Amino acid sequence: MEEFKTVREFYSDITADLRQKGNYQWDRYYPNRFIIKNDLKQGNLYGMHEGKQLTGAIVLDTNQSKKYKALKWEDVKGTPLVIHRLAVHPEHQGKGYGKNLLKFAEDYAQRNGYTSIRFDVYSENHAALKMYERAGYQARGMIQFPLRSVPYHCYEKILVDPN
Repeated sequence: MEEFKTVREFYSDITADLRQKGNYQWDRYYPNRFIIKNDLKQGNLYGMHEGKQLTGAIVLDTNQSKKYKALKWEDVKGTPLVIHRLAVHPEHQGKGYGKNLLKFAEDYAQRNGYTSIRFDVYSENHAALKMYERAGYQARGMIQFPLRSVPYHCYEKILVDPN
């Protein structure tokens, strides 16, 4: 239960910070307690800590939005790993933690036989978009989620040629 409370507060702090900056990608509906509990139950939420504070988190699994089917992915025969909710606490942003989480995902994917990494990013999260592009991720198109006024960019990075 303590782990749930820590993660929920982490996401709440990030949501408040995003809203203060005029970014509305997260709200009280996402990420919600059901999503957080499921991430913890499935064991696919990974965190970075400084002392007792959760400084960064990432969720890794194979769950893709149905909207991904409309996109032209390069990896059509392999097994992609999907990143969800990569986030760094506002007090720790700008220290390279986001890059470290991305590197963790890539290492995890390679160790576990995934051929690529996919994810979507809120189109107004300019810092994240730049980080992903600098890390070699390729844009594959855009999707729109309900109750969101702006689209999400979808990215992919091929790790092993599956073809």
